Amino acid sequence: MITRLVLDELVELLSEFPALAIVGPRQVGKTTLVKLLQKHIDAEIIYIDLENPRHEIKLSDPVLFFENNEDKCIVLDEIQRRKDLFPILRAMIDQNRKPARFILLGSASPELIRDSSESLAGRIFYKELRPFHLLELPKGSDEKLLLRGGFPNSFLAKSDKMSELWREGFIQTYVEKDLPLLGLPVSPSESRKLLRMLAHLHGQVLNYTTLSKSLGVSSPTVKKYIQFLEHAFLIELLEPYSGNSAKRIVKSPKIYLRDTGILNYLLGISNYNDLLSNPNAGNLWEGFVLQQIKTILPYNATICFYRTNHGAELDIIVTFPNQKKIGVEIKLSASPSLSRGNYEAMKDLGITHLYVIIPTEDTYLLKENVQVMGLMHFIKNIKQMVT
Repeated sequence: MITRLVLDELVELLSEFPALAIVGPRQVGKTTLVKLLQKHIDAEIIYIDLENPRHEIKLSDPVLFFENNEDKCIVLDEIQRRKDLFPILRAMIDQNRKPARFILLGSASPELIRDSSESLAGRIFYKELRPFHLLELPKGSDEKLLLRGGFPNSFLAKSDKMSELWREGFIQTYVEKDLPLLGLPVSPSESRKLLRMLAHLHGQVLNYTTLSKSLGVSSPTVKKYIQFLEHAFLIELLEPYSGNSAKRIVKSPKIYLRDTGILNYLLGISNYNDLLSNPNAGNLWEGFVLQQIKTILPYNATICFYRTNHGAELDIIVTFPNQKKIGVEIKLSASPSLSRGNYEAMKDLGITHLYVIIPTEDTYLLKENVQVMGLMHFIKNIKQMVT
């Protein structure tokens, strides 16, 4: 069983908070993670799957059930299906605020976050579970992770073909069942069309007007769809730099599909050679690196990109709590070169260290204060880069 990076943090949170919510897309490993947590909890665990009628009937009188199991840790899976439980959970927690009373698991939805934050404020901590990360996997897993993505069933499939079939089924279930249940007001065929369009925009600055014309809907409607998919953890928006700058900077976000396996399926990429020869390979690698970095950043670090109307740009700028900034440029090449715009961006922002991330394990200085390195070396040493 693969040990997740968030495990130790979750154990610490459970020692403090009465309720812990682990959210993320379906099949990302939330239930398996709870099994790993079980040995760290000094109480019997009762697991309730709110999609299972045999389980849900136990909550026909939730107050009675919770009171009779006050000394246990109750896991409520797919909690977004029973938003009516949140006021009851609040009352139960206020009667007894001992840590680790409830673990809530939810396929992400804006309604889940909003309702529970209103009724369980100060009683709950949210933690997102992302797909597999390189630091969780055996050495040499980078190509496999880039192709198959980090959903456990996809990554651990017996073959690339079985992995691809799993992703096909995942997308079909998501667009036909899960997204409508979560509240996306779009037909399954339109959802699939939207996801395919976004796959081809992966790594690009988002233009709502162009996208709305292609879909035949208004720009505000497209923004609503994008926001929904972002809250559902299917896509991610990387915001532009918003600090002080004398230059005219791009103000629209860049868009990425979170999981490269899902992205590859939508782009028709079936093997690693197809991936490398695809016109979107550079942007695909960029999105992969972005997710690997975001997963391990401290919660109070910020991440953005920088681009001006005159061509100055950097793929990623990370600002740490001590206000130190580092720049990251992502290149799908073993012998990368930087543009004049990259150096202009460093000057604009006062960045003294730029890291160029490549898909090999080489590490060397390209120029003073510009270091080329492999992704694994970067994510293992990022904390030391800001001291």
